[in-house]
Amino acid sequence: MGSWRRLHESEEGHVTSAVGALIAGAGAVLVGIGAANDTGWLAVAGGILAGAGILGWEVLRHYSIDQKLMARLDRLESKGE
Repeated sequence: MGSWRRLHESEEGHVTSAVGALIAGAGAVLVGIGAANDTGWLAVAGGILAGAGILGWEVLRHYSIDQKLMARLDRLESKGE
């Protein structure tokens, strides 16, 4: 349990941002299935899901990794002044 928590909270393991990548992957699979079966609505829904997953991945990555990193850098810079 401790290792999962460490992976979730540290910069080495990007568990939070992986959720968006998994959603994007599921959407890409749906696009392929919809295209192979000539099911237009499934391909369109899969494309929307893949796009939402890519955007979600970027937002989650920024929130979970970049903001924490920038906050630490700001604290270090303020100590140096």
